[in-house]
Amino acid sequence: MRIYDSSNIRNIGILGHSGSGKSNMVEGLEFTAGLTNRIVGNENDTKITSSLSLHALEYQGAKYNFVDIPGYGDFFGEVESGLAAVDGAIIIVDGTTDLTVGTETALELTDSRNIPRIIFVNKIDNEKADYEKILSQLRGKYGKRIAPFHVPWGTGENFRGHINVVDMFAREFDKSKNECKTVEMPTDMDNEINSVREMLLEAVAETDEELMDKYFNGVEFTTAEIHRGLRQGVLDCSVIPVICGSTLKNIGLHTTFDVVKDFLPSPDDNEKVQPEKNSFVCQIFKTTIDSFLGKVSYAKIYSGEIKQDMEVFNLNRKTKEKIGKINTFVNNKMDEVQKGIAGDIVVFSKFNSTKTSDTLSTSEKEVPLKDITFPKPQLFVAIEPLNKNDDEKMSSGLNRLMEEDPSFTWHRNLETGQTVLGVQGELHCATVIEKLKAKFGITIKTVELKVPYRETIKGTSDVQGKYKKQSGGHGQYGDVLIKFSHVDEDFVFEETITGGSVPKSYIPAVEKGLRESLKEGVLAGYPVTNVKAVLYDGSYHDVDSSELAFKIAANLAFKKGMLEAKPTLLEPIMELTIFVPESCIGDIMGDINKKRGKIIGMDAHKSDKQKITAEVPMVETFKYANDLKAMTKGRGYFEMKLSKYEEVPYELAQKIIEIRKK
Repeated sequence: MRIYDSSNIRNIGILGHSGSGKSNMVEGLEFTAGLTNRIVGNENDTKITSSLSLHALEYQGAKYNFVDIPGYGDFFGEVESGLAAVDGAIIIVDGTTDLTVGTETALELTDSRNIPRIIFVNKIDNEKADYEKILSQLRGKYGKRIAPFHVPWGTGENFRGHINVVDMFAREFDKSKNECKTVEMPTDMDNEINSVREMLLEAVAETDEELMDKYFNGVEFTTAEIHRGLRQGVLDCSVIPVICGSTLKNIGLHTTFDVVKDFLPSPDDNEKVQPEKNSFVCQIFKTTIDSFLGKVSYAKIYSGEIKQDMEVFNLNRKTKEKIGKINTFVNNKMDEVQKGIAGDIVVFSKFNSTKTSDTLSTSEKEVPLKDITFPKPQLFVAIEPLNKNDDEKMSSGLNRLMEEDPSFTWHRNLETGQTVLGVQGELHCATVIEKLKAKFGITIKTVELKVPYRETIKGTSDVQGKYKKQSGGHGQYGDVLIKFSHVDEDFVFEETITGGSVPKSYIPAVEKGLRESLKEGVLAGYPVTNVKAVLYDGSYHDVDSSELAFKIAANLAFKKGMLEAKPTLLEPIMELTIFVPESCIGDIMGDINKKRGKIIGMDAHKSDKQKITAEVPMVETFKYANDLKAMTKGRGYFEMKLSKYEEVPYELAQKIIEIRKK
């Protein structure tokens, strides 16, 4: 593939709801560009992809880097990676259904990042397609920003092609050649054409005061004015062009190339890209681990250029990397390029320490680019290998996979002894487990997640712990009097010994015995917290006393003191920050109450979403990702962190204790 200057490069993300036809769009564009001789997809097949893919192709003097981004919500980390690299986007909409969550999400994501985009209404030749309904729904939600470029020509079996209302020409589908050709405008569609063109002109008028005046004065726009207004509006995200077609039948794909080239930004339009700058700077936005190539790093270049065998500096890790071959992906195969230039997307391999989000440069003085923000886990699952001997292997495999997918986490919970996987959803979890088996040969099973309960005391106690053992010869003797009470800190130990009733040399052993006792409470064997112990008296034996004896005496006192000081069970309380459409607030608040939670606050968020802050017991949050998805039809998401520990209600505590003792 030859090298193109930045003005002739387009980095375009392909977004949309799962099943809308994103992958088919890539196939169709490759077919149109002459890379393949057929489109193999099926309209009825819903292929769920878990990872983004890069597709570079050349068409009419320009290079297009299409990034196919997963549409299923469980793979939101891939969405963040893809959006970090693109300058514009195509949002695929299924023309046979209502607007979907995926469409709304794609528009929200591009809005929040100021990424210019177009909408491609797919499957327009289908009997069930309803372009007018889609336009109406889009217009109702996004107002005058929606600028339709097309009017379908016929429906279902009578579908013939589409009318371009920007430049006023018709494209007719030729079944024998599986492509469209430009033909004379139909004479019986004036009403449909005029109504859609009016929407377009209204959107154009909103982009410029001079054009607005002409519009209100009834002055016809020239074609040049329409193009200028549309491009400006698209670049500042105030206009969203809408085109239509069929990715499977190569309808509208030539137009897609034209619209992308004419209206979506080149790297020159991205203020972060600096072609004139000498020093090379790039950011790694995606990492994969290949069994043959090793680590494969996808990079967006922001300035300078890079060639094979050059040395670069990792600004994040303060390490050096050697550039080997520079590649891209053409028709799903690696294709070598001679160099990478500012604005382009390239692929490196066999880096040592470099990870996703890292900034590489030929100058050590450059400042690292802002890290890509990945979503926090929504769902937590306990996992363990079927073969216990694979435990260490599992840990290593998870660390390797995190290089590919920073949107999941894992940790060992020392309190419960479990390996806990934090993921975006059940499908994401299944994907991680499948990869562990496929890449590292480790079979994983999920187990019930344990809650790290704790124990404390609500009252006070004054007890004696006495250990005396005599079995002939040297014996053991330790005697302590300790007062126990509740305290806000984890554990406080004090001593007020007078007169040497307990020698100073044995006091550390008493404290050590108490601290070791904290590991296991008297109710259900959970760790103990928020306890103050005051050693105020005791006794010793000149011969038989020892550090061990006083440790044991402290343990006996601890158990007795806990039982007499109103022991109680504590549970972790999580703080949930929930983002949901306003229409879902009632359902969310009702569900929080059912989960023994309480609402802390509520604030308006961007778009039509509300931010709800709530506190909910951890045990009620394990499946909250699924519950929230169901209540909001996939439109809600949340973040969660540990807030505090609170007393478990008595009846529930008794059940937990009974189960624990079995």
